[in-house]
Amino acid sequence: MKKAYRASLLRFDAAGQPLYDEDGLLVVGPDPDGGQRVIDAGPFAAVAARHADAPVTHWPGRIIAPGFIDMHVHFPQTDIIGAPAEGLLPWLENYTFPTESRFAEPAHAAEVAGFFLDELLRNGVTTALVFATSHPASVDAFFEAARGRALRMIAGKVLQDRHSPDGVRDDTEQSLIDTEALIRRWHGTGRLGYAITPRFAPTSTDAQLRGAGELAARYGDTWIHTHVAENKDEVRWVRELFPAARSYLDVYVGFGLMRRRAVYAHCIHFDDADRQLMRETGAAAAVSPTSNLFLGSGFFDFEGAQRVGYHHALASDVGGGTSFSPFHTMMAAYYVGREGQTKPGLSLAPSQLWWRHTGAAAQALGLEGVVGNLQPGCEADFVVLNPQATPLLARKTARAQSLEELLFAMIVLGDDRLIERTVVSQALLPA
Repeated sequence: MKKAYRASLLRFDAAGQPLYDEDGLLVVGPDPDGGQRVIDAGPFAAVAARHADAPVTHWPGRIIAPGFIDMHVHFPQTDIIGAPAEGLLPWLENYTFPTESRFAEPAHAAEVAGFFLDELLRNGVTTALVFATSHPASVDAFFEAARGRALRMIAGKVLQDRHSPDGVRDDTEQSLIDTEALIRRWHGTGRLGYAITPRFAPTSTDAQLRGAGELAARYGDTWIHTHVAENKDEVRWVRELFPAARSYLDVYVGFGLMRRRAVYAHCIHFDDADRQLMRETGAAAAVSPTSNLFLGSGFFDFEGAQRVGYHHALASDVGGGTSFSPFHTMMAAYYVGREGQTKPGLSLAPSQLWWRHTGAAAQALGLEGVVGNLQPGCEADFVVLNPQATPLLARKTARAQSLEELLFAMIVLGDDRLIERTVVSQALLPA
């Protein structure tokens, strides 16, 4: 049965340009997989005339927008948001690894996974690319929780067989056996997808990286998820460990880990040869601005990414990042883009910040036309925004003279209170 939702409506064309109807209608209907997909969307009068049989739910004063996509986030780090450290490597040693060692316990992993996913939903995130830990139990717990919420989630077991403490370091051969077993168990189950997940090059031996590349070739529709060029100390370490590689990114090329659906978190300390390599292989950058600012890692070069033309989209990186909120991430991305002392500075348009957290992220994941937008055929994952959620937000949005002003007001002043409800395609509200 079709259902229709009336409110202001935000969506995007294929090039990322915003389409906005102050009085819009979103029409959804069942798909063969048991979920709901967008059938039609646009101005209320025109769309309603085409679907007179669809019962309409009206949300006056609200905005319907695509569910957000988080391109890189660590669910086991939920409890170390805001942990103080001198930088990335001390932060890993003092907080991350001790916390992650607990995820060998299935009950603990399940409890954190449930909280994490509920927090994503509360903040309007309906799809995410997620790090688990090196323990298979952490992956099983995460996917069970995601399946129970009918979410489109991508995750994987972390591979780290060296330069890691007891409790998180895995065994090379067993880690690859476990990864393949998890791919077969979870990849393509419902709305779930698997990501082959080396933590980062320094924590994997050549044998483990080679095995990861072989799995990526064998299972070509999986994702690859790792880190690169986040921190200058890390870059120097990689140069010592892999002296034959032209750059940090080039390490991954040698192991067959760069292709479409390969996502690299951070990508800060790049040159144009690295950017060109990203474009040629179809790999994508997960830009994590709150984390990069918090850990003092550097500033992602949006101008370089746009000039060379490779996939890049926004991510929270929790717990190195400071918030689950896409609004906080978009605001931090604006700051990072404006920084012009270490790279060319530019002002990212509010609609483009929003696109980088929705449709551009879907393109980067190879999921364009599936999630991240509200065009016909997309899965019906969306958020309902209340631009009067707080007194200051209501005052500011009421004075907006254009769509860009409206979006920017919500980016600057918004948080989880702006998300009135999050709707996923397999759990639609009654009409």
